[in-house]
Amino acid sequence: MPLTNRPNRIKLLHGLPRGKPVSTVDLRAIGVSPALASHYVKSGWLLRLGRGIFMFPQDTLERDACLKFLGTQIPGLHVAGKTALSWRGVRIQLPARERLVLWADEPGKLPLWFTQRFAARYTSSQLFHHTLPKHHGLEPLPESPDGPLVSVPERALLEMLSDVGLRQSIEEARQIMETLRSLRNEVLDVLLEHCTRIKVIRICLQWGEEMNLPWADEARKRMSLSLEARGSKSRWTARLKDGTTLILKP
Repeated sequence: MPLTNRPNRIKLLHGLPRGKPVSTVDLRAIGVSPALASHYVKSGWLLRLGRGIFMFPQDTLERDACLKFLGTQIPGLHVAGKTALSWRGVRIQLPARERLVLWADEPGKLPLWFTQRFAARYTSSQLFHHTLPKHHGLEPLPESPDGPLVSVPERALLEMLSDVGLRQSIEEARQIMETLRSLRNEVLDVLLEHCTRIKVIRICLQWGEEMNLPWADEARKRMSLSLEARGSKSRWTARLKDGTTLILKP
């Protein structure tokens, strides 16, 4: 295959950032067509990770760089729930190989090249109404302003509570929630108003009151009328998948 300006392209290729995958969009930006990218794979200049996704030989993919890259591929992808709380300083005991909790807007699955390197769980649950402003409660960590989106504590809490009885034990969820004494009511109120799961709202309010968390009374006052409007007036009891019984008052 004739390679016009081959030395220049190779120089540009080596100028691309390391630690994350390279897409066909990245390659086109430096004049490398899909056909030329395939040639580079055969020549050992690139390794193919998947359809239209490559990496450099001898490179080591970094977790946060890969998450940022996936955020350009998967709508709404962000670090969520228990993982987000941990990353934001809520200290809980995590196993050495605790799986990353990742949420996104659409059903799907994480690419194999990512899960082979990083243990992760993907969820596309629609916890909030579509009228919630895009990326509300999603921000990079303060120490990594160019990093992946991570749920703020208020959103991460509700994401974790949605997993109670499924992949999240009641005992651990309560232990984690009890440390969240400084949640911002103005942020939590918006998320609760847009939350589509009565179970999550009730757990948040009831446990907050039981633990005497500073923000709980104000949240209950603001949500009382909303819960009544949604027809949530009776006690709710459920046998959860983990075998425990959850009882929530109106």
